[in-house]
Amino acid sequence: MIAYWWLNAKTVTIAIMNTSQKHLKEAGLKSTHSRRKILEILEQNDQRHLTAEDIYQHAKNDDTSISLATVYRVLTQFEEAKLVLKHTFETGSAVYELSSGHHHDHMVCLECGDVQEFMDDMIEIRQQQVAKKAGFTLCDHSLTMYGLCSQCQPNNSSH
Repeated sequence: MIAYWWLNAKTVTIAIMNTSQKHLKEAGLKSTHSRRKILEILEQNDQRHLTAEDIYQHAKNDDTSISLATVYRVLTQFEEAKLVLKHTFETGSAVYELSSGHHHDHMVCLECGDVQEFMDDMIEIRQQQVAKKAGFTLCDHSLTMYGLCSQCQPNNSSH
């Protein structure tokens, strides 16, 4: 049974590595160890919005050869290649997320910094209407709402 689990874990790791190499190749980037590792961290992390320091800590836990400067350099390359999106919210540090190709907006907690994604068709339609009424050709937009998440609200009994 243990050998079976090890084989599956190895197979999963190889599959992730192949996916990362494919994404790098499609972006026109050479598949280096650092690029693959950073892309894997972004792909596998449950938290979709990571700072460079978060990525560095994950990389450091697995591989001590990746420096913080390397993380920043690779993230800049990924951003230029449109593999990641960089957001600088009012809460401080820039955060990075994989570019999904699908538009979404954000809600940012001013207390804990949690970032939640959302998509609302009514908001999208209204933005188009406002732009059209102003004679404005909308090419892109971003909407970020700031407030307190449910965990940070003063009336939350668990806080």
